[in-house]
Amino acid sequence: MKHLFSFFTITLFSVLQSQELKDFIIPKRYEKILETKGDLDKDGKDETVIIFNTDKIINTISKGLERKLYILKNINGKLKVWQENSNLLFDSKEGFYPESNELELSIRNNCLIIFQSYFSNSRHTVTSKNTFRFQNGDFYLIGALVKFDDTCEFNFSSEINFSTGKVIIDDQYSECDSGYEREVPKNYYKEFIYKIPKLIKMSDYKMGKNEIKIPNSKKSFNF
Repeated sequence: MKHLFSFFTITLFSVLQSQELKDFIIPKRYEKILETKGDLDKDGKDETVIIFNTDKIINTISKGLERKLYILKNINGKLKVWQENSNLLFDSKEGFYPESNELELSIRNNCLIIFQSYFSNSRHTVTSKNTFRFQNGDFYLIGALVKFDDTCEFNFSSEINFSTGKVIIDDQYSECDSGYEREVPKNYYKEFIYKIPKLIKMSDYKMGKNEIKIPNSKKSFNF
């Protein structure tokens, strides 16, 4: 009886969901950049996640295009739009060498992971990795990694796991054969626990606009 009830519950949920979600139709002039598949809600069925270059210019200097991410459910053989978001991604020509930018999409342990990297100038690389999990009826940010690397002088890494609250700050400095003398700063490493008051929904998340103060320090972790 219990299994029969579960079957009817899942069936009813699928019917209601198919009625609520709109059909996915690729907008005209959109260019597909990446696609991956995996189970995001632990129902035993794969969702499809796609990133597109849109036709909207959001960087008037570089002519960079807005990018949009779609999370799609396969319901009765039709792809339905479960989530769509344009705040999670850098534009198509972000940074100093846009042709060298990296963008990766993966699903592991029922979580969606978005990896991005770009050159902020000829020496510096900015890297971000954000992990989202579906829980309590929505997608939430459960992990964030930000790295800022110089070609020679330093490598900065800040990471938080919101499930455990563990934060790791790791700032490493090194000498450079750059033709000038400088005093190499001391490396800085710190672990601490930070309990976020409320998990951030994917739809509310804006990269770099969130700050964690590092205890006993003037440093901050922006993600």
